[in-house]
Amino acid sequence: MQILKEAAKKYGPLCVGLDTDPSYIPENIVAGFSSKAQAVLAYNLALIEQVKKDGSACCFKIQVAYYEAMGLEGMEVYAKTVKAARDAGFVAISDIKRGDIAATAGAYARAHFTGDFETDIITINPYMGFDTLKPFTEYTGPDKGAKGIFVLLRTSNPGMTDIEQQELKDGGRVLDRVGNELNNILAASKTDYADEECSPVGAVVGCTEESDARMLRDAYPEIFFLIPGYGAQGGDAKICATLLEKAGGTVNSSRGILCAWKKDAALEAKRNDGTLSMDDIVAAAGRAAVASKEDLMRF
Repeated sequence: MQILKEAAKKYGPLCVGLDTDPSYIPENIVAGFSSKAQAVLAYNLALIEQVKKDGSACCFKIQVAYYEAMGLEGMEVYAKTVKAARDAGFVAISDIKRGDIAATAGAYARAHFTGDFETDIITINPYMGFDTLKPFTEYTGPDKGAKGIFVLLRTSNPGMTDIEQQELKDGGRVLDRVGNELNNILAASKTDYADEECSPVGAVVGCTEESDARMLRDAYPEIFFLIPGYGAQGGDAKICATLLEKAGGTVNSSRGILCAWKKDAALEAKRNDGTLSMDDIVAAAGRAAVASKEDLMRF
């Protein structure tokens, strides 16, 4: 998490989301590969190289569900994508949103912090209870790989009001209870990382409501945020700027970058005649990433 924080300062706060559904790639391009999964892999690898060349992002977030949906080959593509991002020098955030009883959580932690699917940081769902977080936090210590986790705090979907915003009998909202636990974990982690500026445990905080952004940034000044909701989900750079204060954070954009070719004026003729190439859509995604970085750094 400290490495990610430093990368965000150097390259800007943009996180490129590789939530790469095959439908995000033009059909004529997919047809040139042996499978949809191989087309996704080629797009991911080329985009990682483009972003590295442009210096437009600090990290990549890979949403595992899109790869699970492609079966065994998809999971191989997932593993290769995570490895490619890390080999290129980026922090890889695996968006897996796991959360289960202790023994099962331990297996999830081993699966994503070691072995074929090893990554740097994962997302965690705390809503089965805070004991489910412990197997993951065990891997954040310097003797277990110094991994990181982002715990769901205030998500970007409309349905977050169903649970996260509900008032508790003893006061405060459900999300406040989660935040208090994150502060407890942060305090405990300082014994392992006394010289670091950043806890290995961060929070997922959506950027779709300006009032929540200010409240949450002030409530958790030492916690680094993973910020979804920018772009396609309606969040804007002004709200992100509030969330990026103090401990900072990284702002994810997925579809707005992956599908940039659909709106890129320079590609209108090729879209109309069905002659788009992989180079075309990667270049469009690269331009969108640069534009997103510039937008986020205006404030």
